[in-house]
Amino acid sequence: MTKWVLRCRELAATVDAEQAFRALFGAGRRAYWLDSSMVGGPARYSVLGECAGPHADVLIDQVGPRPTPPDPDPGDAADPGDSGDPVDSVYDRLERRLAERRVDVPAELPAELACGYVGYFGYELRAHDGAPSPHRSELPDAYWMAATRYLALDHLAGRAWLVELGTADTPASWLDDAATTLAGLPATSRTDRPNPGLPNPSTPEPDPEPWLARPRETYLRDVRHCLDRLRAGDSYEVCLTNTVEMPFAGTPFEAFEAFEAYCRLRRRNPAPYAAYLRLDDLHVLSASPERFLRVDAQGYAESRPIKGTAPRGDEPVADDLARKELSASTKAQAENLMIVDLVRNDLGRVCEPGSISVPAFCSVESYATVHQLVSTVRGRLRSDVTAVRAARACFPPGSMTGAPKLSTMRILDRLETRPRGIYSGALGHFGLAGTADLSVVIRTAVIHRGRLTVGAGGAIVLDSDPADEWDEMLMKAAVPLRALVVPPCDE
Repeated sequence: MTKWVLRCRELAATVDAEQAFRALFGAGRRAYWLDSSMVGGPARYSVLGECAGPHADVLIDQVGPRPTPPDPDPGDAADPGDSGDPVDSVYDRLERRLAERRVDVPAELPAELACGYVGYFGYELRAHDGAPSPHRSELPDAYWMAATRYLALDHLAGRAWLVELGTADTPASWLDDAATTLAGLPATSRTDRPNPGLPNPSTPEPDPEPWLARPRETYLRDVRHCLDRLRAGDSYEVCLTNTVEMPFAGTPFEAFEAFEAYCRLRRRNPAPYAAYLRLDDLHVLSASPERFLRVDAQGYAESRPIKGTAPRGDEPVADDLARKELSASTKAQAENLMIVDLVRNDLGRVCEPGSISVPAFCSVESYATVHQLVSTVRGRLRSDVTAVRAARACFPPGSMTGAPKLSTMRILDRLETRPRGIYSGALGHFGLAGTADLSVVIRTAVIHRGRLTVGAGGAIVLDSDPADEWDEMLMKAAVPLRALVVPPCDE
């Protein structure tokens, strides 16, 4: 049996994450940045790395036709999946790999930073658990890569480590090389962790409407259909979505362009669960404010569902009024309450009886362009439940379906004309010490072969107004587009 070793080296100097990514992982075919790019808030760690070297490993899954696996690098082990066989799904393979690679975490490294695999579950992966979709994504429904070499940042403590996964008989040469590279980077006075502030009224607003999969009249009709189903008692809340798809200037340097676009996104719309994934010719640029599931080293699971959104005001008085109106909105509170109940039910399937609690309900959190109502649901996992199993039990995120989950997804399947793909899924990492931290894939752009897609939507409840729901969907779609499409004249 292979004896795995996790080696780490703490750095003495402050690290600029953008500079470090370019220097260490800019040329990598499979690279990632799990980016707590927002000062304060519930997320304190960032991880930047690549899947490379002799212990690289990739797990890919797709429901339906098998995806074309990437061309392996020397030493890569690419697992292209099982074409939707639920007996050996990507969840099962992830659990096996994590068990095989379980390590003793160095005492100086927080257990949450012993990353095992980084990647995403796409929305259509729900088919593995009795919820088949009529739509098939052209992208893998799951893509996970081993975190073999990475830079870990603890923003709260102001500490940084280089980390490498290897075996007892392999040298730690990458740690030496990476430390030398970082030491040679020029000093910078620019912070790479911006604070959210009031929107800049001089920034032009992008118009997603010409690029939507379903135009206004179709979307309004779909909202009215959802209201009919709610009145009939077929659902309590329906999370209807739409998709923006537009050209992205793809060139042989698309990877570089996509990363630069992500850097603009994180500066203009910092978020606690932001992320950049480069998966060969697929790029995921996320500014997610929502935690799907965190599992800590003590076995506690936490979800932070968001329901209830309001645009920020252009000046302090209007902004404060928008915040107070959202906090007092009975509609927003009803949306949030129904999803909290759904998340409690999902976690109840894998947690110890009586351990589920709601430490925070409908708290207002403010981001660069919106205020949101956020609740926190916690529970202690049973001793026989792994982080992967917990994620599977809660997937897809209830805030992206509605309630009840299965019957509401059937309503959505008849209205939404294309797969959601990575949008509405979960993104993050599963750790080698049994931990996990996954976001809900919202406020996210996906770039693939010269096309950029953004998903957006909202929760339909009995007192929803179709025109208001249309406006909310456009507002959410504009969040990533504002950073990616509008020229960065203010930088």
